[in-house]
Amino acid sequence: MGRNSTRRGVNLTTETTPATATNSTQKNNLRGILWMLVYAALVSGMHICVRLVSEGLPPFEIAFFRNLFGLIAVIPWFYKFGLQPLKTKRLGLLTARGVINTVCMLGFFTALSFTPLAEVTALSFSAIIFATLLAMFWFKEKVGIRRWFAILLGFAGVFVVLRPGFQTIGLGQWLVISSALGWGVCLIIIKELGRTESAVTITTYMSLVMAPLSLIPTLFVWVTPSFEQLGWLIFLGTLGGIAQLAMSQSLKLGETHVVTAFDYSRLLFVSVLAYFMFGQVPDVFVWIGGTMIFGAIAFITYREHVLRKKTASTPPGS
Repeated sequence: MGRNSTRRGVNLTTETTPATATNSTQKNNLRGILWMLVYAALVSGMHICVRLVSEGLPPFEIAFFRNLFGLIAVIPWFYKFGLQPLKTKRLGLLTARGVINTVCMLGFFTALSFTPLAEVTALSFSAIIFATLLAMFWFKEKVGIRRWFAILLGFAGVFVVLRPGFQTIGLGQWLVISSALGWGVCLIIIKELGRTESAVTITTYMSLVMAPLSLIPTLFVWVTPSFEQLGWLIFLGTLGGIAQLAMSQSLKLGETHVVTAFDYSRLLFVSVLAYFMFGQVPDVFVWIGGTMIFGAIAFITYREHVLRKKTASTPPGS
């Protein structure tokens, strides 16, 4: 009896060893990476669909249908939780996030309709750079010399993609940069809301606010879609909805600083699809600048992980 008890004790101890925990983390990271790659592929496909449909429909209308079909994704939550996702004391901030996100999507979809897709994707990565800067003022976060270097590297990457003085910076590029800045603001708002609100509540209000808001400008440019166009709209809306679920699953399973690095694959997916669908070939500056921007993002995310880990391991009062 004693021998069996001892053996059980050994087994239990083995299951909780650091080596086992490390293996579990690595396995979860691998699954998280796979989900992030799924997200990147689906979002890239959605952007290709936006470009295709924009040949016959206004970008504002495409954005509206994207948000409309996005509402389908939140229906199961109401079935499961009832009206609980709507209970909040921060309606103003949730609404503000939806308004900003709507404006950003309208601008971004407009840019997708006539700007080289790989360039749009590379510039959109700058949202996290903007968010890092904004966090310094909103949350009074201290940024060390290494993260400052990463921020400067990221903005240098933006200039490499845009190449001011060597080529004209058009409306599409300005729309992407403006959208990235707005998304940076949204990331800060989400971080603030995350202190008191669930992810379900934040996502639900985003869909509920964005769908009717995006309808308003759409009414001024409305074009009744054909059955074929409606099929594409349903398809791109579905891709977008599944992509958001894939990203959520990726962040849930893997460590943020690990899985977010694979979001860079979006540039690869978009470049390949844009080449075969539209004959677009991104120049070397898009690749160099995009790599610089995302390298900065990867380093910032890693530093935040290191600092959180250091803070968690510091005993209170030490």
